[in-house]
Amino acid sequence: MTDTFTAFVIDDADGKPRGGFRTLTREDLPDHDVLVEVSHSTVNYKDGLAVSGKGRIARKLPMVAGIDLAGTVVESRSPDWRPGDRVVVNGWGLSETQWGGYSRYQRLKPEWLTRLPDAFTPEEAMGIGTAGYTAALCVDALESWGAIRPGGKEVLVTGAAGGVGSVAVALLARRGYPVTASTGRPETHEYLAGLGATGFIDRATLLEKGPPLQKERWAGGVDSVGGQTLVTALSQTVWGGAIAACGLAGATDLPGSVFPFILRSVALLGIDSVMAPQDRRDRAWARLARDLDRDALTSMYRVEPMDKLPELADAILAGQIRGRVVVRIDG
Repeated sequence: MTDTFTAFVIDDADGKPRGGFRTLTREDLPDHDVLVEVSHSTVNYKDGLAVSGKGRIARKLPMVAGIDLAGTVVESRSPDWRPGDRVVVNGWGLSETQWGGYSRYQRLKPEWLTRLPDAFTPEEAMGIGTAGYTAALCVDALESWGAIRPGGKEVLVTGAAGGVGSVAVALLARRGYPVTASTGRPETHEYLAGLGATGFIDRATLLEKGPPLQKERWAGGVDSVGGQTLVTALSQTVWGGAIAACGLAGATDLPGSVFPFILRSVALLGIDSVMAPQDRRDRAWARLARDLDRDALTSMYRVEPMDKLPELADAILAGQIRGRVVVRIDG
């Protein structure tokens, strides 16, 4: 075990958050019960905001960024974890109130750790990451609600070429649901068709304002965009259908009407992946291990070294990243 290692740390610079690479020791880490050697992390939209300094994600400074990590337990004061255990961590305030995954080593609370399914390598787990785990939570919620059925009406996925959308398309298609992918990038249609999408709708169409109740089309949907896109999706959802909302890549407001809820019994299912209880996390990762096609997963992500974090952050905020980026933790 090395005495020093590299981490990406956000600190205060004249009242503004600014990130950069810093050399740390194990003594610098939080005093939590489980020490994990991190092999891989990811770049999510929230990571882009944190690394670039364009969003106040970190609420305590200094802060090691990275909301995801996968690795191996090195030391543990908890009876639940032993050296050699492979683990994944998503959410729990990492990069916000707790030090995150852009570090060769990290100390974590035992209750934050999820056992990595044997089906995945750490690299593959971060190819899924918070985005894919969130997509699995969305599919779980839609199926539990009973809104979608294999071979039934279309299921909409917005932001389909992004991290959440890519995994949602693949999971839904594998279960036999007809998936319509919404994206503003026609060049991604071939990629999405390879994941199982059977139809496409331009994101500009969903951004058009219309009447509060429109022609019924969607049995359900996974939305990571918010704003008018979510409002339009709700207005086009069939009686008794549901939309699982998990993101705000487009907007944070909901400029719509209650009509879909009270006249069509449409449900808006809120999905929070950060503080989800462990049983939901275990179900989500079990679904991913069972239903996520390995060839599809391989096509979703690429691997980049940690020193590219600043440019990767800018790229994800500019909507220039297709699928997922896995960060190999070096140093």
